[in-house]
Amino acid sequence: MANGKFEKAAFAGGCFWCMVKPFKEWEGIEDVVSGYMGGHVVNPTYEDVKKGDSGHLEVVEITFDPALFTYEKLLELYWQQIDPTDAGGQFHDRGHSYTTAIFYYNENQKNAAEHSKEELANSGKFSKPIVTDIRPAETFYWAEEYHQDYYEKEQAHYEKDRAKSGRDEFIKEHWK
Repeated sequence: MANGKFEKAAFAGGCFWCMVKPFKEWEGIEDVVSGYMGGHVVNPTYEDVKKGDSGHLEVVEITFDPALFTYEKLLELYWQQIDPTDAGGQFHDRGHSYTTAIFYYNENQKNAAEHSKEELANSGKFSKPIVTDIRPAETFYWAEEYHQDYYEKEQAHYEKDRAKSGRDEFIKEHWK
């Protein structure tokens, strides 16, 4: 910990299983937790979220030291994990709970997120509009324990699910 001051960031990028590993092993990232944000049900379960009854999105909440890993670097890494033009979900995971969003915890994060979205939109990388929402952070609910670090706990299932999702092919094609 460089300055002793951690911040939080929260990103929805489809299935939270696929959103943990890309952030987990960088210096300055203290923790990455799978959970739910943005809905109307208190203490939603995975089944509530998956059925679409709660209004929540699957998110990862990242605790980071901005002196070692800036919020802008988190945003850059985030965009490289998703299809920001897909309003119906991500890859083979469809529905509201799998849509993309950046949840900001303060005005600096909001401004940085809006700037990065505008830069991406103007980059010409995508021919369709960038539809990822930028929203104020709400109550974060931890997902059930079996979802935490799923890529490590259930490696074979994680790799099989990710392989059939189309996420890796999309990332390779758009972010090389």
